[in-house]
Amino acid sequence: MRNSGAILLAWMVAAAAIAPGSPAAAQDADARSAPYDAVSSAVCLLSYSSEITNPANGSVSKRETRALGLVVAPDGLVMTHGHMKLEDSEPFNIRVTVGWDEDEQEYDGVLLSKPDDVNVCFVRIKHEEPLDLPCIAFARGVELALGEPVVVIGVMGQSLDYRPILFQRAVGAILESPRTTYCIDDRVPFGAVGGPVLDGQRRVVGVVGFDLSPKEGGDLYIHHGHPLIFQADLFAKYIDTPPGEEETPEDREDAWLGVFTQPLTDDFAEYWNLPKRGGVIVSALVPDSPAEAAGLQRGDIIVGFNDTPVRAKQDREVLGFTKMVRDAGVGTEAVLKLLRNGEPVELRITLEGRPKSARDAGEYEDTMFGLTVREITTDLRIMLNLSADVQGVIVRRVKSGSWADLAGFRTGVIILNFGGHPTTTLDEFRQAVEQVADERPSEVTVFCRIGARTGFFRIQPRWQDAGEDEPAP
Repeated sequence: MRNSGAILLAWMVAAAAIAPGSPAAAQDADARSAPYDAVSSAVCLLSYSSEITNPANGSVSKRETRALGLVVAPDGLVMTHGHMKLEDSEPFNIRVTVGWDEDEQEYDGVLLSKPDDVNVCFVRIKHEEPLDLPCIAFARGVELALGEPVVVIGVMGQSLDYRPILFQRAVGAILESPRTTYCIDDRVPFGAVGGPVLDGQRRVVGVVGFDLSPKEGGDLYIHHGHPLIFQADLFAKYIDTPPGEEETPEDREDAWLGVFTQPLTDDFAEYWNLPKRGGVIVSALVPDSPAEAAGLQRGDIIVGFNDTPVRAKQDREVLGFTKMVRDAGVGTEAVLKLLRNGEPVELRITLEGRPKSARDAGEYEDTMFGLTVREITTDLRIMLNLSADVQGVIVRRVKSGSWADLAGFRTGVIILNFGGHPTTTLDEFRQAVEQVADERPSEVTVFCRIGARTGFFRIQPRWQDAGEDEPAP
């Protein structure tokens, strides 16, 4: 990482109204460059690995990623874009590089819990000794005007050594609902996402971001990915009081209703002749869930959870309801206030723990036939529209050149029976493979489901080429 002072100073000199080369111009450039140098010294580089779960089949892939970060507190609190932590992506091996040239230092980092109401993430630098790092000082309570010029600081790619770069943009639109949102007039590269935004008075007024994804409760501006300015007031509270460390899936037990929901928009309310006060519409129920056991029905509108009104009108506001349920605690008896066919209904429901998800599913690797399979979790069953009577294991990976590969197996195939042995669980699949290996038939018939169809794969093992303990394909 290199010092960006020359780049920043050059931009300021070019933008100055005073004639270049004059003593006044030099003094003006020096005075104006100081805030920008302070900002650039707080820009850092995050590098981390991600495990990304494909919800369609539970397969997990790994990816190495780098992103711009901002030191927002001298003790090592770093803020970056919210795409670092998504529903199906878990970051690990986080490294934070701060400083430039001879002052460059690399630290380990730990992810903190992601805020629900703004698409940013926070990382805490891990260090035994107290830190006193240069940090961003955000100006709060600033209102921007339509057409107002702004400067965005980002970083370039690896081929250019991640050197800082300036972008001059403007406020292209101001949206008032559901909150004041400033839209930048042109796209920015990924290296500027999370980067600081400075107004014409050289104040750091926010960062570049994108709104919450649909899965996180957002629905505005996301389809075309237009860059926004997250003004400092949206995330200042997390700098003042940082979140705690992100819990691992193993440590976390979230309460769960077992419903799919959508907000009661004003259009829906008008169509159903209901008050335009918002709520959460139950669009689907998970079989054998607490919601089904309590008698919740499709089309019910949840307007209260315990003593708290539910007033969701936007997708993003449904997230608040989800968080209330999640944080209520497993085993809690909650009171749901509903509208059913326009009439008030009250239900009591005992919350249960969220079922295991695809990313936490158990897995078994068979080195003999070349199959790696996973258990079918509730979320996977819903996504693939599998009824409860479909019991088996799903193929996550097929080893290239293996017996299974030669038989035509591929990711996403559901194995229901292996060589005449049921495979409703991972343990049954392992036992089936071992029994077939003991029997050594010339052909192994595997009954499977692919999409909505069922059929057979026929594996022809080459036992004569295999070792005594572990046949080799």
